Amino acid sequence: MAESKSEDAIALLKKDHRDAEKLFKEFEEAKGEGRKEKLARQICLALSVHFQLEEQIFYPACKGTVDEDELKEGYVEHDAAKLLVSEIEANEGGDDEFFGTKIHVLSEEIEHHIKEEEGPNGIFAQARKGELDLKKLGQQLAARQEELTSIYEAEGVPQPELTTMDKVSV
Repeated sequence: MAESKSEDAIALLKKDHRDAEKLFKEFEEAKGEGRKEKLARQICLALSVHFQLEEQIFYPACKGTVDEDELKEGYVEHDAAKLLVSEIEANEGGDDEFFGTKIHVLSEEIEHHIKEEEGPNGIFAQARKGELDLKKLGQQLAARQEELTSIYEAEGVPQPELTTMDKVSV
């Protein structure tokens, strides 16, 4: 990303949303298990990075600006999605008979989450009304996104750290 054309935080996160929607659509239309498994891995990687960006940088920056209950709901929705991501990632041999269904349910969860964040009075709208430096936040998000993507591509998506749930074995 060029310095002069850096996106603000909300634009970057919305781009992530559009990318996720595109990957889910490609998965639905894909033929062949190999292609579906590759797309599932891309979905899991993209979402895992996105969750980290929101939880480590964006949500904490929004504290005091965005309704606390909205942020809490975001964390809970992330944790629910992380559990599915973990199960999908564990499907190494493609022998999970619920594999496609898990991707479908994950897609529905993410669709709901996107509506919550992007809605008229959602997290993004509230953040825009606040005193946040969205350009600077966007630069932080972009740098962390590049870093995490590189790590996850090389090492694989790590087991999720659940923010809102008591210790759950995944």
